[in-house]
Amino acid sequence: MDTFERIRELLAEQLDIDEEKITMDSDILEDFEADSLDVVDMVMTLEDEFGVEIPDEDIENFHTVGDVVRFVDDNI
Repeated sequence: MDTFERIRELLAEQLDIDEEKITMDSDILEDFEADSLDVVDMVMTLEDEFGVEIPDEDIENFHTVGDVVRFVDDNI
């Protein structure tokens, strides 16, 4: 399973949305109405799932699902 597929599964479960609605271009905050707590939960899940550490300054750059996928791919 590739990184996007796994992140899509995790986001769908966490945000209670249909996986099919999640694309690389989906805006996490606007398209899914995620709030800051959702983002913190997502980051903690990603750190556990992929064994990466995500610094706060990088979290600020996570706008789309693609941003998250690229970060994880570059850091695992």
